[in-house]
Order: sequence, then C-alpha cells, then structure tokens
Amino acid sequence: MERSLRAARVATYVYFVLCGTLMGAWVVHIPAVEERVGVSHAALGGLLVLLGLGAFAGMQVAGPLADRFGARVVVPASGVLCGASLILPGLARDPWTLAGALFVFGFCNGCLDVSMNAHAVHVEKAYGRPVMSGFHATFSVGGVVAALVAAGAASAGLTPVASMAAMGAVGIVVALVSIRALLPSAPNAESSDSPAETEAVPGTAPGSARGRIWLLAVLALMVMLCEGAANDWSALHLKDVLGAPAGTAAFAYGTFAAAMTIGRLLADRLVARFGSMAILRHGAAMAAVGITLVALAPWMWAAFIGWALFGLGLSGTVPQLFSAAGHADPAAAGANVSRVAGLGYVGMLAGPAVIGWLTHLVPLNHAFVLLTLLCVTTAAAAGILRTGSDRMPRTEMATADR
Repeated sequence: MERSLRAARVATYVYFVLCGTLMGAWVVHIPAVEERVGVSHAALGGLLVLLGLGAFAGMQVAGPLADRFGARVVVPASGVLCGASLILPGLARDPWTLAGALFVFGFCNGCLDVSMNAHAVHVEKAYGRPVMSGFHATFSVGGVVAALVAAGAASAGLTPVASMAAMGAVGIVVALVSIRALLPSAPNAESSDSPAETEAVPGTAPGSARGRIWLLAVLALMVMLCEGAANDWSALHLKDVLGAPAGTAAFAYGTFAAAMTIGRLLADRLVARFGSMAILRHGAAMAAVGITLVALAPWMWAAFIGWALFGLGLSGTVPQLFSAAGHADPAAAGANVSRVAGLGYVGMLAGPAVIGWLTHLVPLNHAFVLLTLLCVTTAAAAGILRTGSDRMPRTEMATADR
C-alpha cells in the first residue's frame, strides 16, 4: 500500500506539472498567436475572458464527474483533452475561431485543474498529513518547463503551431502513461486521521456544510484576486510608479513568483506543525504587510521586499482552502473543490481588471490598498479552517515523509 500511495503522489505531481506546462505553452505563444490572427491588445484582452469562462465551466463539470467516476477516469481524460486542444489557438486565423479555440482550451484546462486537485485531496487524506501545497508548487514548475521548451523550439526553427502541437502530443502521452498510478477511488470517508479534516465552524449551525464551502470559495476569490493583480501589475508598478527600467521592472513579478514557489515548497511542513488555520491567518497577514509596503515604498528595493513578502504570504493560502473544501466531504471532494476553485478563478481574472478600474480614480500604488483590505479580511476569517488537528501536539503532527 505504501508503494502504491507513493506512486499516486508522484503521478499527482506529474499532472500538476502537465497542467502548468500546457497553460504555460499557451501563454508563451500569445504574441505569435496575436500577430497571426491580427488582433489588437484590447481585443485579445476581451478574447482571454472566454478562456476564463471556459475554465470556469470546465471546473463545474469535472468536479461532479470526478466524484461519480473517480479520478482515475476523469484526470487522464482531462489531460488528454487539454493536450489535444492546445493546438487550437495556434490554428486560429481570425478572432471568431480564436474565441472558440480559447473557450475549448479553457474548458479542458479547467477540467484538468479541478480533477487533479480532487485527486490531490484524496492523496492527502490517504497520507494523513498535509501534502497539497507541494502539488501547487509543481504547477509553477510547469510554466518554467513551457518557457524553456518554447525557447528551444524557436531556436530549432519550429513554428509556434508546430511547437504547440508537439507539447500537446507529449502532454497526451504523459496523461495516458500516468493513469495506472492514480488512486482508483476516494479514501474511506469515515477516516478521520487527516490533518486537513474539518469540523463544524464555531458559530455555524449543523447542516450548513454547503454554506461553509461557499465561505471558503469567497476567501479563495479574495486571495486569488490578489494573486491575479500581482501577476499583471507588479512590473508596471515598478516601471510607472518608481520609474524603473523595463528590464528591472520585470524582476518585480519574478520576485513575487519565486517567493510563491518557495513558500509552497515549505508550506506542507509548516501546516503539519502549526495547522492550516495558522498558515492562512499568518500568511494573509504577511501578504497584507507586503502589499502595504509596495503601496508606500519610495525605493525599488523596498518594493522588491514588499512583492517578496506578498508572494510568500499568499503562497500557502489557496492550497489550504482547496484542501479544506475537499476534506469537508471526501465523497463530494470534486464538487466542493470545483466551487472553491471556480470562484477563486473568477477572482484571478477579476484582479487585473479591478485594479485597472481603480487606477482611473487613484494612482496605481494607492489602488493596492484594496489588496491590503482583502488580505486583512482573509486573516480575520481564517478561523473557518479550525480543525481538531490544530489542537494536537506539534510533535504528533510533524511526521516524517513516508
């Protein structure tokens, strides 16, 4: 059993890397697709909304399917579809075909995203200790893989369509090869040895589990809105507010992303020692301090420190919310994760737009105060993750890797 569980964990890492790689393969080819189709930046921004809508729809479909048919069916099927649909944006020749291609690719990516997270919840429950943040860290690794592969393909003279087709084909093979290692079904729902297992929230009436899931979803929306805002506005902040050269400004996002990855690699051990509630509360508080420093920073180096703190603080928040949603009812892990991930994804898409709208009213750095307020609210609401394991002795929680 130990060997099969370890294999399931490795397979889950593989699917997270695959999901990040396929999405990254689209992102790095955006300029080439934009030029091929002949659309403006503004038009492309509108078309990208369709990718988000497709992802949201895919999440709502795949979650219940994963609960009904099991991850061993839905995860690889989603991986195959996502790999196959990657080439569609590259083949688009006008805005209408690109719109359809982005919706389809977004739908398939959303299916893979939710189903692999549902399987990650089952793996975490079987392990009996936190492992979710490590999975999310490997998603970021996929983006790096996509950038390196795309650069190598361009150097070899491959067209963007050929590059996307090759990465999609490899993705299909990887999705199929990894099937056997997946867990056949959810662990016994009666088991209670998981450190992420949840109990009734203080002050919440019995039978309000669905309301609790939606509260988790709202928190996911807030923290992922913060993440989306950092993705699109960090470099512009250094360039437009602090006057940094374009090359230097790009390191703002790099600093944020690197801190996010490092934080997620460390978060599982911190959750095992201090509990998921503490990670959400202190992480959100750290993020609030970081983005406030960014908003007030008169120097570039202070801004870099602020973006690093913001990324480090946010890094462990989303995995804890997904994990809590999945463990609330293991038999409905997919459906619950789809609700939290779906609303969180809305926040990710809305973040850049909300900050952009606020810049019509106040300077960019002042608009970041909204992110401070969202992080403070999240920290104050972290009690929703209070679990029985949070009261266990730390020595019992800090178990060694199997």
